[in-house]
Amino acid sequence: MGKYFFLVLCSLALFACSDGDLQIETIDFDSVSLQYCTAPVTTSKNILFKINDNEALILELQSGVLNKGVVGDTIVTESTVSSQSQVTYRIFSDDVSKNYFCDDIPTVDPVVIDEVEAEDGLVIIETYADTDGANFVHNISLSGISFVTGSGERITNLNISAFGEVTTAIP
Repeated sequence: MGKYFFLVLCSLALFACSDGDLQIETIDFDSVSLQYCTAPVTTSKNILFKINDNEALILELQSGVLNKGVVGDTIVTESTVSSQSQVTYRIFSDDVSKNYFCDDIPTVDPVVIDEVEAEDGLVIIETYADTDGANFVHNISLSGISFVTGSGERITNLNISAFGEVTTAIP
């Protein structure tokens, strides 16, 4: 009888394993550099991203949000996620490079395993003129970003105080 009990217990242990659902425990891009394919402009949407091995955090800034500078002042602009700007988190099957986002013909590998779009939060942009007055410097941070995975898992209040810095020419 003990043998059968042990066999049933082992069988249950095998079938009780995860069904392969991906669980996102943390999203950490604080120490990763900001990248983009083309230099940000003030008149259209801008795609900025951070890559951390097989993960990417993608920010699509609303059109015109970088055109809020005033020479001599520091201006803070907010863009609401998901109605104005988009933040997307992706997990890939292998390490991903800038080429994945920038090549004219998208690569087949690595494959996107999971993608989650933020449902709430703010993109905060602090804009000021650089020391020679030729460019605006835009310091971008994320606050209160809230993701909900396909399985209903909520990852909330993601804050990245220094998402990155971009410059645009003063018009």
